[in-house]
Amino acid sequence: MKKSIFIWIVKLIAVVILVQTLFFKFTGAEESVYIFTKLGIEPFGRIGSGVAELIASILILIPRTTLLGALIGAGTMLGAIFSHLFVLGIEVKNDGGELFTLAIITLLCCIILLFQNKNKIPDLLRFKI
Repeated sequence: MKKSIFIWIVKLIAVVILVQTLFFKFTGAEESVYIFTKLGIEPFGRIGSGVAELIASILILIPRTTLLGALIGAGTMLGAIFSHLFVLGIEVKNDGGELFTLAIITLLCCIILLFQNKNKIPDLLRFKI
């Protein structure tokens, strides 16, 4: 029972962070446009990563597809983290490293979900979700 509650808390943390950033990406908020312009992939990268994060969020909440959602979420967060480390810097537009920290937290949540669902990996490789 405690493990189940913990996993749902981890899922909700990941999903809340992913969904919270969607508003800024889909509305073209100044900070999002700045980030993706600096990466050289504005607007397609901003919208594309938003769609990927939306799909990951939905899949994470469905128990049968949590593994796939966590894989997509981890992939998008690795992209965000590498972008911060190699192009943007930890701090973007004086945010105190908040976006970088949220990406790390989301990645850790997705990694926990991947380990929790590792027994489903063979089924995923056979396209049996």
